[in-house]
Amino acid sequence: MRKADLYASIIFTLLLVCFLLCKATISGVYLSVTAEHPYLMAFVKFAILATFGEMLALRIKSGVYYRNEFGIFPKMVVWGLLGIWIAFAMNVFAEGTPFIIEQIGLHGLIAAMNEPFSGLKLLGAFCISAMMNTSFAPVFMTVHKITDIHIQQHHGHLKSLIIPIKVKNILSVMDWKTQWDFVFKRTIPLFWIPAHTITFILPANFRVLFAALLSVALGLILSIASLKSAN
Repeated sequence: MRKADLYASIIFTLLLVCFLLCKATISGVYLSVTAEHPYLMAFVKFAILATFGEMLALRIKSGVYYRNEFGIFPKMVVWGLLGIWIAFAMNVFAEGTPFIIEQIGLHGLIAAMNEPFSGLKLLGAFCISAMMNTSFAPVFMTVHKITDIHIQQHHGHLKSLIIPIKVKNILSVMDWKTQWDFVFKRTIPLFWIPAHTITFILPANFRVLFAALLSVALGLILSIASLKSAN
């Protein structure tokens, strides 16, 4: 085991132990802050967890967690902003999809989504996840890819946050084959829709946190996609 892996394991273990020992206090603080500042918390969760996911992807691809050109601060800012966007989208789809489903004849879904687990709630969560991941997710994934390439093109410098993104040029060099064949066609139906079905079964104040934790899995997916692009 490399030193970096050892340090990462130690930090993770310490955080887990602290959480288990102070679960009630941490949970209370988390719920309170999330209720008062939901979108600020979304920024923080994604800035930390999703960036860690990309660092994990880098570790898998190249054997290190960090490089100077990685651009950890720009990535954290971008992921934080994307996290706010995700939080907006989750609220929109969580409220809107049950309403539409009831309009087409499945009565009781809105009430079921606010009640304990049931078959109807599972169906509702699946419908919300499917709707979000077949409409919002491809756009989100493309935007993330554009920002990621933009940061890479400027070698991870802070100035990448203020330099205008040349979207047209980036779109012309994107690996659309991998984006479609792997990221869209495989990960959305096989991973994201089932994973976010679980997300929408959870209480509303834990959904963004769970989605942020899933972003660590996104890091693994990005590493696999990158390896596929290289082959």
